Amino acid sequence: MGKIANEVLVEKLAGRFGDQVMPLNQDFGLLAVETTKELITDVLAYLKQDEELKFIFLTDITAIHYPELEKSIGVIYHLHSLTTNTRICVKVFLTADNVHIPTATNLWEGANWMERETYDFFGVVFDGHPDLRRILNVDDMTVFPMRKEFPLEDPNRIDKKDYFFGR
Repeated sequence: MGKIANEVLVEKLAGRFGDQVMPLNQDFGLLAVETTKELITDVLAYLKQDEELKFIFLTDITAIHYPELEKSIGVIYHLHSLTTNTRICVKVFLTADNVHIPTATNLWEGANWMERETYDFFGVVFDGHPDLRRILNVDDMTVFPMRKEFPLEDPNRIDKKDYFFGR
């Protein structure tokens, strides 16, 4: 079976979910779609279990932080159909005060550590996860280091002043 065209993917998702799954872009040929946290489990299950699509491989789960947007936390799922060599990116955007989303561990056991890492660095809480705790940072850490909440440089440092570098 050949690669599935992005237009076919959009049609199949629209036929199943209507306007609740919206195509975002197709950068470098990779289709990205957006849905809601209420539908994410259904969308992922459909993509995995549909006889034509067969997105059986969960490549990655990660997040991104856009502090200037109302829905500032984006959870991103990268899926791969090994039978058709087709990839898709599914995104869900959450507000910073409610970063709860259903777990994907009931679909892919490999989602366990990916969700733990996303929780560890972005603070996304995967409801229903069997063991959601920090995986790379220390357990008593109170912040989420990949969020853009702190300045990059300490304004009180004097060793980075321009006159030290002849400027």
